[in-house]
Amino acid sequence: MDWPARFQALAKATSIPMLAAYYGAGVVSGDTPLSQTPFVALDLETTGLDPQQSAIVSIGLVPFTLRRIRVAEAKYWVVRPRRALAPESVLIHRITHEELLQAPRFSAVLPALLEALAGRVVVVHYRNIERPFLDQVCRRWMGDGLVFPLIDTMTVEAWSLHHNRSWLQRVGGWLGFKRRASVRLAACRERYHLPAYTAHHAMTDALATAELFLAQAAWHLDAASPVRRWWL
Repeated sequence: MDWPARFQALAKATSIPMLAAYYGAGVVSGDTPLSQTPFVALDLETTGLDPQQSAIVSIGLVPFTLRRIRVAEAKYWVVRPRRALAPESVLIHRITHEELLQAPRFSAVLPALLEALAGRVVVVHYRNIERPFLDQVCRRWMGDGLVFPLIDTMTVEAWSLHHNRSWLQRVGGWLGFKRRASVRLAACRERYHLPAYTAHHAMTDALATAELFLAQAAWHLDAASPVRRWWL
């Protein structure tokens, strides 16, 4: 994907001023080394896995580079969904009905969210949540979707596990003798001796994703390699 060219086209095509400003801010060239790329780790907590049926209840993001995680610039929002939460969602996310009643709608935080994402490559763990959900909710509120380049730490981890397996491990895998390693966020972090965090909090999971990507970059990636090698 030529993301800079796509952003230019989207900036001209949209009639929504805040989206035009977001796309107009552009994105780094695909030739930019990872070491010079501005990133933002992003996590959404949702009521389910289907963007058509489920809702976003919280958003966490943390800007970073390969040299530094900018925790002071992190942002976190609880947002009120259109329908009341099911009891099981409350148990998972620990966001109460009272919190949601006082929380803003997604449309109220969207300008600040776009400003925080502008010009950065998004880093997530499991690419099938953040981009589809934000695209769907933006279509619902504005009539136009949202896209952005992202790097998926789950994809990076799956690649590194395959790339670094020994010949004997590969033969064992082909013969069915070795169980596939987990690529869940907590399991990935454990492989790099990163501390265990409480899951299902958007801010904590965004920070956990940023830390994981830095560890993956230090262990497996060439900081001079172009960002297009990894973005999706």
